[in-house]
Amino acid sequence: MDIRRTVLLMIFSFSLLMLWNNWQVHQGKTPLFGVNPAATASKETAASAQAGASSGVPSMPVTPVAGAPANPTVPGNAPGAAAQTVSVKTDVLRLTFDLQGAQLVGADLLLFPSSDDKSAPEVLLQRDKTRTYVVQSGLTGAPPEAPFPSHLAPFTLVSDALELTGDALVVKFASEAGGVRLIKTFTLHRGSYAIDVDHHIENLSDQPVSPFVYLQITRDGFIPAAANAAPSFFSGPAAFVGAAVYSEQSKFEKVTFTDIEKHKASYIKQADNGWFAMVQHYFVTAWVPPQGKSRTYEVAELQKDLFAVRSLEPVGAVNPGNNVTIRSKLWLGPQDQNSLEALAPGLELVVDYGMLTIIAKPLFALMTWLHGMLGNWGWTIIALTCLIKAAFYPLSAASYRSMAKMKQVGPRMQVLKEKFGDDRQKLNAAMMEMYRTEKINPLGGCLPIVIQIPVFISLYYVLLSSVELRDAPWIFWVQDLATRDPYFILPAIMMGTMFLQMKLNPTPPDPVQAKVMMFMPLVFGGMMFFFPSGLVLYWCVNNILSIAQQWYITQKMAKLAATPHR
Repeated sequence: MDIRRTVLLMIFSFSLLMLWNNWQVHQGKTPLFGVNPAATASKETAASAQAGASSGVPSMPVTPVAGAPANPTVPGNAPGAAAQTVSVKTDVLRLTFDLQGAQLVGADLLLFPSSDDKSAPEVLLQRDKTRTYVVQSGLTGAPPEAPFPSHLAPFTLVSDALELTGDALVVKFASEAGGVRLIKTFTLHRGSYAIDVDHHIENLSDQPVSPFVYLQITRDGFIPAAANAAPSFFSGPAAFVGAAVYSEQSKFEKVTFTDIEKHKASYIKQADNGWFAMVQHYFVTAWVPPQGKSRTYEVAELQKDLFAVRSLEPVGAVNPGNNVTIRSKLWLGPQDQNSLEALAPGLELVVDYGMLTIIAKPLFALMTWLHGMLGNWGWTIIALTCLIKAAFYPLSAASYRSMAKMKQVGPRMQVLKEKFGDDRQKLNAAMMEMYRTEKINPLGGCLPIVIQIPVFISLYYVLLSSVELRDAPWIFWVQDLATRDPYFILPAIMMGTMFLQMKLNPTPPDPVQAKVMMFMPLVFGGMMFFFPSGLVLYWCVNNILSIAQQWYITQKMAKLAATPHR
């Protein structure tokens, strides 16, 4: 019993600490377990504003691919004051191109309402006085006096259509410099966030040229304000904002902005496969260069609070009058696991569940299947809870039988307490002997909870990481299962069901332990005020099913105990 009391006291102490941490965050103060996201966002916004809206990239040596004929650098400087832009629209995207470099300087996700203003679309790419998040590409490898067309060169729009009317929209930009003509072609598809990007290179000079194609994502260090569902101490992998590089050799590698600043970034530098991206909660921007062609990856700090991740690929020699086309893919949109996986191997890993991926991914797959039948994520969570409860039924039943036996021997336990008084050693020895004789496991009641903790945390990561559950309603007041209950009704129900469950359990013989157990519903209920309502819904349904199961088993055992043995 001393072990059980110690475990409960540890849980109680940890819960109080977590509750205090959440209260600190709720009051806008510094949390105990990291940086306040709101404070970080404010700091980064100020830094971005100070840096200005520069979309240029300072010159920086780029390690060439082995055997390359030159040591190219990605050019960069501040853009001109009067930017000329072109707006393009499909059924899911509204894109803004700057004719300087044919850069993508704006991307609105039309099917996803903004977290700040539900009447406006979510903004992914942006370039203004407070934010810099752009997609760039171009050619390098030419002499400084005659550079090739880069993301700083003037481009002209050479296509007519700017709005999707059929199944695909083709937008072309052209630029000529250094004896080379570069045509960038962006092909957008109906209902898709994947964009086909072709770099068509024509040698107009009388000499062979050997350019490099670079693909680049440039972003400031701004951390988007997290949905008000996630306590800062438990936000998990979904809170990651930064760069990512994937290759078959090194798999999925995340690079934080802090590591880039401190020159501690670790990632593969050369590969002939994979992709790179900028990742944030729910959304991702990713370049998928041509597969099977050797390229260099680089993640760098361009200036204070401005970072870039890019690839550099040698085109090879292009003879006079000849041309070559480099085909790549670009993703601008939500972290849709199925679509990302179809676009490139490993791209679905941007939906990161951390160490619990082995549990979280099957959970999400099961939820997706259930949602296909039910059509509502709230009912999906309820159905999932029932299935999980059914899977754990044998374990839970054994636990409840053990607790029912403990309740039956309660009078005998009271007699032992009166017999041994304050002699704790003899009392514990007598109680353990009684448990052994009656085949009671005093820790049996804790086992189902311990077993379900990984499932609970995995479901938390799924709810917090899956864009499918963003703004997903259930019924009535619950209009977003990924954020906390606005009226705290579900946490109140959870506390009530926990109290009822406590009443069904045997009263601990230790008064201190009994008091700790009575406080547990308040502590856990208080913590649930800050968790996603979908997770609290899972716990409420789980409690209700547990109460029904425990009541049934207790009544059944009471009848068996009352039946005279023959």
